Amino acid sequence: MSEAYERERQNNARLEELSAKVSSLRGVTVDIYDNARAQDVIDHTSDTFSSMSTQLKGSAGRLGRMAASGNKVAILKLSGILVGTFIVLYYILKWIF
Repeated sequence: MSEAYERERQNNARLEELSAKVSSLRGVTVDIYDNARAQDVIDHTSDTFSSMSTQLKGSAGRLGRMAASGNKVAILKLSGILVGTFIVLYYILKWIF
């Protein structure tokens, strides 16, 4: 009878070891999933900034063509709008953070 109890105790100990390993593996799996999601966010952000850079280059090119054409009133208006926008954004971000 004591041999059966000893085997049961060993089985329980091994079952607890296996349970600990499975929990550890689950934790690693969750960490890998979180890391993969974070990497996807980083890739998406990189694509967004790349797209923004391309659009900014196009806008700068159009602004250069407009400046070359000599339309000084349009350049002055556009410059005022840009400066005003940056000032408003600065104060909004300063207020938020």
